[in-house]
Amino acid sequence: MRKILAPATLALLGVSLLTGTQAQAISRYNSTGMSCAAVQDAISREGAAILRYPGRTGITLYDRYVASGRLCASGEFAKASTVPTSDLNNCPVRHCERRPDPDDCHNFLEPGCFGLD
Repeated sequence: MRKILAPATLALLGVSLLTGTQAQAISRYNSTGMSCAAVQDAISREGAAILRYPGRTGITLYDRYVASGRLCASGEFAKASTVPTSDLNNCPVRHCERRPDPDDCHNFLEPGCFGLD
């Protein structure tokens, strides 16, 4: 015997399927307890990770770092950045940042301008 799902159930199922891939857990790491290669490997392997590290004033800073701009929200791009690690003070990583307004872009090669990352 076949069971027919109500339209509301189908809509709820569709929403849960669409949002299910976006609601994945994200790993959190203390970047200063890892080598630069380990930080970059974790981001590359997982696509994105939260990295925590002490700021200059001692306050803990954190952000979401990504493997590529495809993991940023619409209107954002993957901007080059650095984090401190156990072996480097400036380990290269990328984090999502809002694209600048086209009126603020004065040079074609500026990060995030004209769709370039």
